[in-house]
This record gives sequence, structure tokens and C-alpha cells, in this order.
Amino acid sequence: MQYQTIRLSIRGDVGVITLNRPEVRNALNTQMRAEILHAVKDAENQARVLVITGRGGAFCSGQDLGDRATADNVDLERTLRDEYEPMLRAIYDCKIPTISAVNGAAAGAGANLALSADVVIASESAVFLQAFSRIGLIPDAGGTYWLPRQIGFAKAMGAALFAEPISAAQAVEWGMIWEVIPDDEFAEHWNGRAAKLAAGPTQAYHSIKTALRASYDNDLTEQLNLEARLQGECGKTRDFKEGVMAFMEKRPAKFEGR
Repeated sequence: MQYQTIRLSIRGDVGVITLNRPEVRNALNTQMRAEILHAVKDAENQARVLVITGRGGAFCSGQDLGDRATADNVDLERTLRDEYEPMLRAIYDCKIPTISAVNGAAAGAGANLALSADVVIASESAVFLQAFSRIGLIPDAGGTYWLPRQIGFAKAMGAALFAEPISAAQAVEWGMIWEVIPDDEFAEHWNGRAAKLAAGPTQAYHSIKTALRASYDNDLTEQLNLEARLQGECGKTRDFKEGVMAFMEKRPAKFEGR
């Protein structure tokens, strides 16, 4: 597929999707959502880790409000069901680890696109903004799902109602993201993080994602049963055998499984 609103690069085992509409702060339009969906599936088949980042000074400013003729003609329910949901599900269900490398402002649907990844790494100058109430809307693109789970009900409610910027440092303190990195070290750092995951045990990573997500709905017995099943599957992989052998031989493991 020829991409126009994003860039997809496969660097060894690392896939990188770069949102590429810097003239509108990487705002999401219909074409970009379709291209992200396609690129996630491409990367999943070719790489061992996927990074999503933005070109220019912003990660993503959210929905492109100029993407339609007039706001009165926008069918927001259809757009969310037909365009956002497949894109977000592709990221959430991706079999390889996903990282959002938030290089600047992430607002509205752009903030929630970032939060859909397994790990969020932000530059020091990045901000997260649930801007929806400013234009008479509710958080969408998964915002009402991610936020309560990541920062708790009280902070999620405040973020949604007040629509105030949340700094990267505050996002780390609240548990919204994994880490914040000085701007001048940001690119090198997330590339290093991606390389580390790309060299890791891919099936174990997928099972970790499955187990942690299921824990919100399972009781203890159900979760222990799930752990046992997934651990049994991991224990039959070449990666487990290699990990044990490497430990015994006091050398770095060389994982190859997908």
C-alpha cells in the first residue's frame, strides 16, 4: 500500500509508524485512520515490535475538524464505529508489543490513540489533553476506557470535565504513561526501548498482554487458571528453552520465536 498521511518503516525487527501531516499537527482524517489500520497489520507481520510516533512538533492533535464540509453533517457515531474502532482494535490486539513515542502534544483522539499502545513513552515537552468537552463532546477513541483504568475514576473525571493539559511529568506521576524522557534524549531512548522489546520473547509478551488485560474481568480463580494455561504454552516454546539455557550459561538469551 502506498501511504500518504503516514510513513511506515521496518528497521530490522522494529516497525515504526510516523504520523505524517505536520501541517495540521498530525490531525486524524479518514485516510489517515485507514492507513494506520493497514500499517499496523503490515508491521505485525514483518516486525517484532511496533512504534507509533508523530512528525514535527506534535504527536497528534486529534480529529481533523476540517475533514468534513460542516460540523452539522458529521455522523460521529458512524465515524467512531467504522473508522476509529478498527484502527484502535488493530493496535490493542496487535500480537507484538506496541509503543507510543509521544513527541509533543497529544490531544483529543490523538491522546487516546497514544494510550491504546501497550507502553507510552513521552518527551518532556509532551502534553496530553482530553479536549472533547471544549467542543461539546465526550472523550472518545477509547478515552472513557483507558483513562479510568490507568489513572483512576477521580482523575479521569477531572481530565474529561475540565479539559486541562496534563504534562508528561504529571502523566507519569498519575500512572497514565510509562516514562518521560528529556527532549534531547527522546528519539535515542525510544529507539533503544523498541530494540530491547524486538530482541525479546514475542510469545511471552503476547501472553503478558492477554493475562494483564483479562485481570480486570476475572476473579482470582479465573485469573490463576488463565495464568496456568498461558504459562504452560510459554513453557513449550523455544524461547523458554533458550532463556533457561542462557541463564545457566550466563550469557544473553537469543530469542527467535514469533
